[in-house]
Amino acid sequence: MPSYEFFCPKCNKEISLTLTISERERGEYKCPSCGAKDLQPLLGAFFSKTSRKS
Repeated sequence: MPSYEFFCPKCNKEISLTLTISERERGEYKCPSCGAKDLQPLLGAFFSKTSRKS
């Protein structure tokens, strides 16, 4: 599952959430610290995990 980076303006923290793509599209996420739902998405790094060894 992808990991998304957000900023919570209510508690002034950057958080990382692991969500399915459908959860992200529907907005089914909230700040784990304060419970706010108005999180601002941040640009984060992209990581790919494969089963093949390089």
